[in-house]
Amino acid sequence: MNIWMKGTKEFWDQRYLNRNMGWDIGEISTPLKEYIDQLTSKDLRILVPGAGNGYEVSYLFNHGFNSVYAIDISEIPFKKFKKEHPYFPKDQLLIGDFFEFDDMKFDLILEQTFFCALQPDLRENYAVKMHAVLKDGGVLAGLFFDFELTEDGPPYGGDIEEYREVFSKYFHIRKLERAYNSIPPRQGSELFFIFEKKKT
Repeated sequence: MNIWMKGTKEFWDQRYLNRNMGWDIGEISTPLKEYIDQLTSKDLRILVPGAGNGYEVSYLFNHGFNSVYAIDISEIPFKKFKKEHPYFPKDQLLIGDFFEFDDMKFDLILEQTFFCALQPDLRENYAVKMHAVLKDGGVLAGLFFDFELTEDGPPYGGDIEEYREVFSKYFHIRKLERAYNSIPPRQGSELFFIFEKKKT
């Protein structure tokens, strides 16, 4: 498959159908869980982009965050999610291209393996789009992979200086450091971050 096809709906449909999702750990990751656990307001409007099987979405909803939305380019994982979570509002599962989404603004966006699944030449677009769909003072938080960037992804890697350069134009870097609570297979290869949207 040519590299330009990697971001297409067909590419991701095939990945989900073949269960070829090497970074899917089958549950919410520890750094994300512990970050969510310290959130004090249940009224936040939260987006999980590239949500896939929706472990973070499920965890948020089950812990009282009713305004949590998920978006994915493929509807295949959402079919499974709907069966497993029949009470989750169907209109909060959004199918489509995140970069074409502009229907609402969010207080918080959680990043978990969406960024690493995008081709690296989309990273500036990612930062711009995240800035656009967050409310003023909104937060983008989550995990980036910290390993050598190659063309062999997804997942694609990167390093702390690259991330700082891309995001500091649009966000205040509140935290960007090695995750101390990664699951054992990811120890030493994840960066936890909290970025606050700069006012336009």
